[in-house]
Amino acid sequence: MIDGLDIVRHPRARRARLSIDPASGRAKLVLPKRAALKPVLAWAEEKAGWLAEQRARLPQARPFAPGAVVTVADEPLTIAWQQGARRTLVRDGDTLSLSGPIETVPRRVEAWIKRVALDRLAQETAEFAAKAGVSVTRVTIGDPTGRWGSCASSGAIRYSWRLILAPGWVRRATVAHEVAHRVHMNHAPVFHALVAELLDSDPMPARAWLRTHGAALHWIGRSS
Repeated sequence: MIDGLDIVRHPRARRARLSIDPASGRAKLVLPKRAALKPVLAWAEEKAGWLAEQRARLPQARPFAPGAVVTVADEPLTIAWQQGARRTLVRDGDTLSLSGPIETVPRRVEAWIKRVALDRLAQETAEFAAKAGVSVTRVTIGDPTGRWGSCASSGAIRYSWRLILAPGWVRRATVAHEVAHRVHMNHAPVFHALVAELLDSDPMPARAWLRTHGAALHWIGRSS
Protein backbone atom coordinates (compact mmCIF):
# COMPACT_ATOMS: atom_id res chain seq x y z
CA MET A 1 0.00 0.00 0.00
CA ILE A 2 1.29 3.47 -0.90
CA ASP A 3 2.08 5.59 2.15
CA GLY A 4 -0.06 8.71 2.53
CA LEU A 5 -2.58 7.73 -0.13
CA ASP A 6 -6.03 9.34 -0.23
CA ILE A 7 -8.60 7.43 -2.31
CA VAL A 8 -11.46 9.47 -3.76
CA ARG A 9 -14.34 8.14 -5.83
CA HIS A 10 -15.67 10.86 -8.11
CA PRO A 11 -18.96 10.50 -9.99
CA ARG A 12 -17.62 12.35 -13.04
CA ALA A 13 -14.24 10.60 -13.21
CA ARG A 14 -13.85 8.50 -16.35
CA ARG A 15 -10.50 6.96 -15.48
CA ALA A 16 -8.11 6.66 -12.57
CA ARG A 17 -5.85 9.64 -11.86
CA LEU A 18 -2.89 9.75 -9.51
CA SER A 19 -1.38 12.98 -8.22
CA ILE A 20 0.62 14.52 -5.37
CA ASP A 21 -0.80 17.37 -3.31
CA PRO A 22 2.04 19.95 -3.30
CA ALA A 23 0.77 21.44 -0.02
CA SER A 24 0.71 18.21 2.00
CA GLY A 25 2.83 15.75 0.04
CA ARG A 26 0.06 13.16 0.16
CA ALA A 27 -0.77 11.05 -2.87
CA LYS A 28 -4.32 11.25 -4.20
CA LEU A 29 -5.97 8.54 -6.24
CA VAL A 30 -9.19 9.56 -7.98
CA LEU A 31 -11.22 6.81 -9.62
CA PRO A 32 -14.68 6.40 -11.14
CA LYS A 33 -17.51 5.72 -8.73
CA ARG A 34 -17.99 2.09 -9.75
CA ALA A 35 -14.42 1.15 -10.66
CA ALA A 36 -13.00 -1.97 -9.03
CA LEU A 37 -10.50 -0.86 -6.39
CA LYS A 38 -8.02 -3.76 -6.44
CA PRO A 39 -6.74 -3.37 -10.04
CA VAL A 40 -6.55 0.40 -9.66
CA LEU A 41 -4.46 0.04 -6.50
CA ALA A 42 -2.18 -2.38 -8.32
CA TRP A 43 -1.77 0.19 -11.11
CA ALA A 44 -0.99 2.88 -8.53
CA GLU A 45 1.65 0.64 -6.92
CA GLU A 46 3.39 0.45 -10.29
CA LYS A 47 3.69 4.25 -10.18
CA ALA A 48 5.77 4.19 -6.98
CA GLY A 49 8.85 5.46 -8.81
CA TRP A 50 6.92 8.33 -10.35
CA LEU A 51 5.44 9.24 -6.96
CA ALA A 52 8.92 9.29 -5.42
CA GLU A 53 10.11 11.64 -8.16
CA GLN A 54 7.16 13.97 -7.59
CA ARG A 55 7.71 14.02 -3.83
CA ALA A 56 11.40 14.78 -4.35
CA ARG A 57 10.36 17.97 -6.15
CA LEU A 58 8.22 19.21 -3.28
CA PRO A 59 9.32 22.28 -1.28
CA GLN A 60 11.65 21.57 1.61
CA ALA A 61 10.20 21.55 5.11
CA ARG A 62 11.28 24.56 7.17
CA PRO A 63 10.61 23.78 10.85
CA PHE A 64 10.28 26.46 13.51
CA ALA A 65 13.56 25.55 15.18
CA PRO A 66 16.18 27.60 17.05
CA GLY A 67 18.26 29.56 14.56
CA ALA A 68 15.64 29.39 11.81
CA VAL A 69 14.56 32.58 10.07
CA VAL A 70 10.89 33.07 9.26
CA THR A 71 9.44 36.05 7.41
CA VAL A 72 6.31 37.37 9.11
CA ALA A 73 4.47 40.34 7.59
CA ASP A 74 7.50 41.08 5.37
CA GLU A 75 9.93 41.06 8.31
CA PRO A 76 12.59 38.33 8.65
CA LEU A 77 12.69 37.12 12.25
CA THR A 78 15.24 34.77 13.79
CA ILE A 79 14.07 32.20 16.35
CA ALA A 80 16.40 32.44 19.36
CA TRP A 81 16.08 29.85 22.13
CA GLN A 82 18.11 29.65 25.32
CA GLN A 83 17.86 27.54 28.42
CA GLY A 84 15.61 28.93 31.11
CA ALA A 85 12.17 28.73 32.62
CA ARG A 86 10.51 31.63 30.79
CA ARG A 87 7.87 30.29 28.43
CA THR A 88 6.62 33.60 27.06
CA LEU A 89 7.82 34.39 23.54
CA VAL A 90 9.12 37.94 23.21
CA ARG A 91 9.90 39.78 20.02
CA ASP A 92 13.05 41.85 20.35
CA GLY A 93 13.74 43.69 17.09
CA ASP A 94 14.32 41.02 14.47
CA THR A 95 14.47 38.21 17.02
CA LEU A 96 11.81 35.93 18.50
CA SER A 97 13.27 35.16 21.92
CA LEU A 98 12.06 32.29 24.10
CA SER A 99 13.26 29.66 26.56
CA GLY A 100 11.44 26.85 28.34
CA PRO A 101 11.25 23.25 27.01
CA ILE A 102 12.92 23.15 23.60
CA GLU A 103 10.40 20.61 22.30
CA THR A 104 7.63 23.23 22.68
CA VAL A 105 9.43 25.84 20.55
CA PRO A 106 7.63 24.99 17.27
CA ARG A 107 4.19 25.10 18.88
CA ARG A 108 4.81 28.39 20.67
CA VAL A 109 6.33 30.09 17.61
CA GLU A 110 3.38 28.98 15.47
CA ALA A 111 0.90 30.25 18.06
CA TRP A 112 2.63 33.65 18.10
CA ILE A 113 2.61 33.88 14.30
CA LYS A 114 -1.08 32.97 14.22
CA ARG A 115 -1.88 35.80 16.63
CA VAL A 116 -0.02 38.24 14.42
CA ALA A 117 -1.80 36.86 11.36
CA LEU A 118 -5.27 37.22 12.85
CA ASP A 119 -4.59 40.75 14.04
CA ARG A 120 -3.20 41.91 10.68
CA LEU A 121 -5.86 40.17 8.60
CA ALA A 122 -8.65 41.59 10.78
CA GLN A 123 -7.21 45.09 10.41
CA GLU A 124 -6.90 44.83 6.64
CA THR A 125 -10.36 43.28 6.32
CA ALA A 126 -11.85 46.24 8.22
CA GLU A 127 -9.91 48.63 5.98
CA PHE A 128 -11.21 47.13 2.74
CA ALA A 129 -14.72 46.61 4.12
CA ALA A 130 -14.93 50.33 4.97
CA LYS A 131 -13.74 51.17 1.47
CA ALA A 132 -16.34 48.85 -0.09
CA GLY A 133 -19.11 50.06 2.23
CA VAL A 134 -19.89 46.58 3.52
CA SER A 135 -19.89 44.83 6.89
CA VAL A 136 -17.95 41.74 7.91
CA THR A 137 -19.44 39.85 10.84
CA ARG A 138 -16.38 37.86 11.82
CA VAL A 139 -12.76 37.23 10.81
CA THR A 140 -11.14 33.89 11.65
CA ILE A 141 -8.10 31.92 10.53
CA GLY A 142 -7.43 28.27 9.78
CA ASP A 143 -4.93 26.12 7.91
CA PRO A 144 -6.66 24.83 4.77
CA THR A 145 -4.60 23.43 1.91
CA GLY A 146 -7.09 24.13 -0.87
CA ARG A 147 -7.85 27.84 -0.51
CA TRP A 148 -6.41 31.02 0.96
CA GLY A 149 -9.67 32.60 2.00
CA SER A 150 -13.42 32.14 1.99
CA CYS A 151 -16.40 34.41 2.49
CA ALA A 152 -19.75 33.11 3.77
CA SER A 153 -23.11 34.62 2.95
CA SER A 154 -23.41 35.44 6.66
CA GLY A 155 -20.59 37.96 6.28
CA ALA A 156 -17.93 35.86 8.00
CA ILE A 157 -14.51 35.67 6.34
CA ARG A 158 -11.94 32.99 7.03
CA TYR A 159 -8.29 33.08 5.93
CA SER A 160 -5.31 30.79 5.95
CA TRP A 161 -2.97 32.03 8.67
CA ARG A 162 -0.10 31.29 6.31
CA LEU A 163 -0.92 34.43 4.33
CA ILE A 164 1.13 36.31 6.93
CA LEU A 165 4.17 34.40 5.60
CA ALA A 166 3.55 35.68 2.06
CA PRO A 167 4.58 39.12 0.79
CA GLY A 168 2.26 41.86 2.05
CA TRP A 169 1.02 42.77 -1.42
CA VAL A 170 -0.06 39.15 -1.94
CA ARG A 171 -1.85 39.04 1.41
CA ARG A 172 -3.65 42.33 0.82
CA ALA A 173 -4.84 41.21 -2.62
CA THR A 174 -6.33 38.09 -1.02
CA VAL A 175 -8.10 40.19 1.62
CA ALA A 176 -9.50 42.52 -1.05
CA HIS A 177 -10.71 39.44 -2.96
CA GLU A 178 -12.64 38.08 0.01
CA VAL A 179 -14.11 41.47 0.99
CA ALA A 180 -15.30 41.95 -2.60
CA HIS A 181 -17.37 38.79 -2.15
CA ARG A 182 -19.46 40.76 0.35
CA VAL A 183 -20.75 42.62 -2.72
CA HIS A 184 -20.58 39.92 -5.41
CA MET A 185 -20.77 36.27 -4.36
CA ASN A 186 -19.35 35.16 -7.71
CA HIS A 187 -16.35 35.71 -9.96
CA ALA A 188 -18.02 37.75 -12.67
CA PRO A 189 -16.07 40.58 -14.40
CA VAL A 190 -17.74 43.13 -12.12
CA PHE A 191 -16.32 41.25 -9.12
CA HIS A 192 -12.77 41.34 -10.44
CA ALA A 193 -13.19 45.02 -11.25
CA LEU A 194 -14.18 45.68 -7.63
CA VAL A 195 -11.15 43.79 -6.31
CA ALA A 196 -8.86 45.95 -8.46
CA GLU A 197 -10.69 49.09 -7.28
CA LEU A 198 -10.31 48.16 -3.61
CA LEU A 199 -6.68 47.27 -4.09
CA ASP A 200 -5.84 50.24 -6.33
CA SER A 201 -3.83 47.84 -8.47
CA ASP A 202 -4.11 44.70 -10.58
CA PRO A 203 -4.67 41.64 -8.32
CA MET A 204 -3.54 39.16 -10.98
CA PRO A 205 0.19 39.19 -10.02
CA ALA A 206 -0.76 38.21 -6.46
CA ARG A 207 -2.83 35.29 -7.72
CA ALA A 208 0.06 34.22 -9.96
CA TRP A 209 2.45 34.41 -7.00
CA LEU A 210 0.25 32.10 -4.93
CA ARG A 211 -0.04 29.62 -7.78
CA THR A 212 3.74 29.52 -8.11
CA HIS A 213 4.89 29.84 -4.50
CA GLY A 214 1.82 29.09 -2.38
CA ALA A 215 2.61 25.41 -1.84
CA ALA A 216 5.94 26.33 -0.21
CA LEU A 217 4.08 28.31 2.48
CA HIS A 218 2.51 25.06 3.68
CA TRP A 219 5.95 23.60 4.37
CA ILE A 220 7.00 26.43 6.67
CA GLY A 221 6.82 25.21 10.26
CA ARG A 222 6.77 21.56 9.23
CA SER A 223 9.45 19.12 10.32
CA SER A 224 8.93 16.79 7.36
